[in-house]
Amino acid sequence: MDSKIYVGNLNFRISEEALRNSFSSFGNITEIRMIRDRETGNFKGFAFISFETPESAQKAVSAMNGKDFEGRAIRVNIAEDKPRAPRH
Repeated sequence: MDSKIYVGNLNFRISEEALRNSFSSFGNITEIRMIRDRETGNFKGFAFISFETPESAQKAVSAMNGKDFEGRAIRVNIAEDKPRAPRH
């Protein structure tokens, strides 16, 4: 079981601090990656949060999926590792 979660449909003005404050109640967070557009640097509305344990990640999914967060119903699930396409 993985300890990284995907958090989508986030408010575009959300801060890393707000994510940390809201999700740290489920366990110790080891990393937060807020995904940004490569060209503009604008936040794309989703992030990955890694926890110390898979149990913490599962607690976050169970508690937060579909909940209102900063005015939007967020999607939270265990992140799936996708293979990267080879660059040509």
